[in-house]
Amino acid sequence: MFIVPESEIAGLITPEDAFAAVEATFAAMARGDAYNFPVVREALGEGRQYGFKSGLDRAGAIMGVKAGGYFPGNAAKGMINHQSSVFLFDPDTGRPIAMVGGNLLTALRTAAASAISIDRLARKDAKVLGMVGAGHQAQFQLRAAAKVRDFERVIAWNYHPDMLPTLGAVAAELGLPFEAVELDGMRAADVIVTITSAPAASLLDAHVSPGTHLACMGTDTKGKQEVEPALLARARVFTDEVAQSVTIGEAQHAVAGGLIAESDITPIGAVIAGLAEGRQSDDQITLFDGTGVGLQDLAVAGAAVRLAQETGVAVTVTI
Repeated sequence: MFIVPESEIAGLITPEDAFAAVEATFAAMARGDAYNFPVVREALGEGRQYGFKSGLDRAGAIMGVKAGGYFPGNAAKGMINHQSSVFLFDPDTGRPIAMVGGNLLTALRTAAASAISIDRLARKDAKVLGMVGAGHQAQFQLRAAAKVRDFERVIAWNYHPDMLPTLGAVAAELGLPFEAVELDGMRAADVIVTITSAPAASLLDAHVSPGTHLACMGTDTKGKQEVEPALLARARVFTDEVAQSVTIGEAQHAVAGGLIAESDITPIGAVIAGLAEGRQSDDQITLFDGTGVGLQDLAVAGAAVRLAQETGVAVTVTI
């Protein structure tokens, strides 16, 4: 069994590696070669959450589980609030193969999913990137988005404006002008990434112009909400997994309100695999509901293990 410590991940996996791994597993899901198992998630009180995401990818010969959660008191202890580990098993025998640090991998695979949706669904001439949210994950989202479109500037809004300069520094690293705006300023954006953890919608239907692509990446639990349900009714909706989208994703609210049906939602993997159409016109609003599936974690963890073996940084243990 191999152990790939969290401390080694940054030197192993690039955003490009994560993009390729997640794109492949989304396509495998659409073809029926991979599927996720039911999510287990528990509230521990005081804002803490813990759970398990798992699945099997026959095409990639990967089976496993990610265990982890959100612990809001960690920042005061010098740790990031999201903590997780990924465990991989041989799908034929059930033998444990690897334990992999999952913190950075989670950030990379989430950003990769967003970037894949932008790459596949946003207008080719998209020039203005809007960011709703400025936390730790937003920095990864911004960097990943900039790899798939030639943006000319970034506009951003956050519940806590004092956090925006950190995101602005990332934009500066990328050579992109940065401006803090009110939410109605998002009408200037061609692509909007939402990455918040709010229980109520911030981005409203009126804040979004025709032709915009939205990557809604923050809603992954019952009760969370980033955008007004009316926006999903106006958009063509895509997701990583429909079952999660309608139960714990952004679509949960629009479906519950009768604004859209489960059948209105298209898996992004179907677009990647050539089984479904993506954007249909320049003025169409497209929305990707990124709920975060276990197979994403397994895909990037599998890539990390392969690279760790090749570079000799994987720790071998006998169990």
